[in-house]
Amino acid sequence: MRSQFLEAGQVVGAHGIQGEIKVLPWADGPEFLTQFSRIYLSGRPWDVESARVHKNVTLVKLRGVDNPEDARRLRGRLVTVEREGLELPEGRAFIADLIGLQVFADGEEIGRIQDVLTLPANHVYVVRGAHEYMIPAVKDFLEEVNVDGGYVRVRLLEGMRTDAD
Repeated sequence: MRSQFLEAGQVVGAHGIQGEIKVLPWADGPEFLTQFSRIYLSGRPWDVESARVHKNVTLVKLRGVDNPEDARRLRGRLVTVEREGLELPEGRAFIADLIGLQVFADGEEIGRIQDVLTLPANHVYVVRGAHEYMIPAVKDFLEEVNVDGGYVRVRLLEGMRTDAD
């Protein structure tokens, strides 16, 4: 069962004198976090007064956080958002929903997705079973991603197995 909340980033510091927090987003870009009127920091709900993109972070002004000292106290907190109402483009999935999916190559299970690395060119699935694989999340290697079915079918190439002898 999918969680009601999605991990969306982490507070990495304070910004300015009005109490804005800097959030390092765990999404495709910092714009993702600008759409919410409420976020959760380590499980506690906070109303968002404003949110804007600044370089590679999202600056968020929370109701009740009005100075740099209050903002600094929130550093390190996990940022989550409610899943309800969020939609992704066709063929996309939230990273949280990919973790744990079974991975098959040539009809054989090779393991489960343990991590998704977010790299500049593309995501890379870290798959662990009897062996470990690093599989770029691009159409050349992904035959099917079926989150609801609980599996991913991939095409492997030489060198994707990272623990080869």
